[in-house]
Amino acid sequence: MSTPAPPVTRHGVFMRVWGLGVLLMGDSGVGKSELALELLARGHPLVADDATEFVRQGPHVIGHCPEVISGFLEARSLGILNIRKIFGPRSVIQSAALGLMIALDPPPDPERPWWSDGMERIMGRRETVRLCGVDLPRLSIPIRVGHNLAVLVETACRDQQIRNGGYRADRDFAARQLRAIRQTQSDLPPETP
Repeated sequence: MSTPAPPVTRHGVFMRVWGLGVLLMGDSGVGKSELALELLARGHPLVADDATEFVRQGPHVIGHCPEVISGFLEARSLGILNIRKIFGPRSVIQSAALGLMIALDPPPDPERPWWSDGMERIMGRRETVRLCGVDLPRLSIPIRVGHNLAVLVETACRDQQIRNGGYRADRDFAARQLRAIRQTQSDLPPETP
């Protein structure tokens, strides 16, 4: 019988949003804890702040919080917060299956805006990363003034669930555009020599 692999620890805030385990990642001070507080206020439970331990269980990667920090979150200017005391007992859960990683990127360089790539506007900033031997989706969200990050994270989680079911909005959109182009071309009068 093989020995189970040791847990892999990743820095970030791990939460369950709309039933999907999401790891919020980014540099220190980028706003992960503030985003977590907003998601908690919207009813999404916390698994772990700062360090999450991940292990593979069958086809899934399960994340849980080290016992010593379970139920606590550090927020700049506020210090250490007891999430259960502030948001209630249902605000903290023991574990969740990781379904999406979201990287909060520093503000883009104004000289080189992130939206300069046309495909990025259609497909988003997505890639696949490997953790515990499982390929997982990763989405990058650049921080901009006026962004409602909680809404973006909630929507990204809903979209990922739909993607898991086989639907891709970008492909549907591209197919619809192609059909419209073909229809327009068929409606044109024939070229005369």
